[in-house]
Amino acid sequence: MDITNFNVSVDVFARLGFAVLTGFILGLNRWLNHKDAGIRTHSLVSIGAAVAMMLISGLSSDESQAYSRVLQGLITGVGFLGAGVILRENKTQKIHGLTTAASIWVCALVGATFGAGQFILGLSTLLVILFVLVVGGRAEFLVSRLFNLKIESENFRQENKD
Repeated sequence: MDITNFNVSVDVFARLGFAVLTGFILGLNRWLNHKDAGIRTHSLVSIGAAVAMMLISGLSSDESQAYSRVLQGLITGVGFLGAGVILRENKTQKIHGLTTAASIWVCALVGATFGAGQFILGLSTLLVILFVLVVGGRAEFLVSRLFNLKIESENFRQENKD
């Protein structure tokens, strides 16, 4: 193996490694919150998006046009996957799974970011998403308590009932 192939292999494994790390972290958050789509779903979505971007980068002479078309397909296709985790209760008409669907969708885009080799953008985005997922539910709960609202957050239904 010459040094060029070694560098390409390191780059490929780095891109895939960061993609799977993204899926693992976001999926773990959803799993810890007892949601249907967990580590495996998020990891596979992120890896798939990264592979799609790497495949296109290796074949295209006009990268911006090719990336745009792949991203359009990812955004649409993963949207359908996310729609599968959104449920509406017949009795109460309440909708569940929107945050998980959004995390699947954004997980694909972060995976695509790593697949395109944009490591700083991908890591920064992952940290911001993780912050939103970890702090967002608690912030919704605190605001509803502060203003005495009867809004139910996905994570704090039991605590907010009077």
